[in-house]
Amino acid sequence: MANSLYTKKVMAHFKKPHNYGKIKDPDGVGKVGNLICGDVMWLYIKVGQNKKKQEIIKEIKFETFGCVAAIATSSAITDLAKGKTLEEAMKIGKSQVVESLGELPPVKLHCSVLASDALVEAIHDYFSKNKKDIPADLEIKHQKISKEKEETARRYKDWVEMEEKMKGE
Repeated sequence: MANSLYTKKVMAHFKKPHNYGKIKDPDGVGKVGNLICGDVMWLYIKVGQNKKKQEIIKEIKFETFGCVAAIATSSAITDLAKGKTLEEAMKIGKSQVVESLGELPPVKLHCSVLASDALVEAIHDYFSKNKKDIPADLEIKHQKISKEKEETARRYKDWVEMEEKMKGE
């Protein structure tokens, strides 16, 4: 990344994102965001079966409002997850997202976390909607994401209140 903040792969995903859009009647939806930087991601999945009768991510799309890295990581996670079994997809983490893009600036690594969290949330939503037993590792990830969302919202709320008080003084 000597001449640019972003790799060629990151810029390619940003300029022509893969699997961008919304799925009509998705089987699962993951929505995550970072209130501090303002990035928001929606990840939509359709689940099908492969020849072995395993559940796979048959279709996956995203809508992201955010920076270059947020859009690129959203695009990359869809490429990584499409066609994978749900079990395989649940294991896709931030390191695979970053690796697939070549590299991300350290200040933008949180975008890869958001992308992998959106996938976790979409798969969790699928299991929940279909009243399926949620694998323990998926539930642990979901609980961690939920706690982080609550903590970020709480911290952000405190910050907004503090800013409002300062404006009034």
